[in-house]
Amino acid sequence: MIILPAIDILGGKCVRLTKGEYGTAEQVAADPIETALSFERDGAEFIHMVDLDGAKEGSRINSDIYTEVAKKVSVPIEVGGGIRDMDTVDYYIGKGIERVIIGSAALKNPQLVKDAVKKYGDRIAVGIDALDGMVKTAGWLENSNVNYIDLAREMAKNGVKYIIFTDISKDGTLAGPNLEQLAALSEAVDINIIASGGIRDIGNIRDLAAMKLYGAICGKSIYSGSLSLREAIEVSKN
Repeated sequence: MIILPAIDILGGKCVRLTKGEYGTAEQVAADPIETALSFERDGAEFIHMVDLDGAKEGSRINSDIYTEVAKKVSVPIEVGGGIRDMDTVDYYIGKGIERVIIGSAALKNPQLVKDAVKKYGDRIAVGIDALDGMVKTAGWLENSNVNYIDLAREMAKNGVKYIIFTDISKDGTLAGPNLEQLAALSEAVDINIIASGGIRDIGNIRDLAAMKLYGAICGKSIYSGSLSLREAIEVSKN
């Protein structure tokens, strides 16, 4: 399992939210480039970045930050938030982003996922964010009547190789990941699954690694000091 430290950007600043609520934004680092470089020094194999403004607005807002980070670090970067059309996918991949995460559009415009996967293969990931098992979109501000596993199965049919699953009720809470939903998802689809939301400490990393997931995204746990990125990387390889 690989560990993906997270850098979320809102208003140009590195922040963390609690349960995806924008009003809870708390700045957690001074500079995104320096933060990415520190993750690289600690041994990160991949860095997860999210454009929170873009997720809400449905367009590229903080893209210059991500492309600049991609220039400055040798670690591959994945970016999500506001990626709703092929031009944005092309832009990011053309600027050195290794993997592009399609979120809301996977539900609202599945053809985009098909086109992106056809063009870029496993450089496309789908982010599935759910509350009580039901998918939410538009920066987690809009509800749907679609179950997260049903959407994952549809994405598998479309050739998607990576799914980032977030239980919104856990995100930013340090309350531990939703192991039950992750296990159900892992059983339902033959896709690389990246766990996101709630990870607190090394015990959570051991639990996720035992499930043979592809990856785990760690944000608030690293910034708060409840998880050492170096230790998490070491444990995840065993």
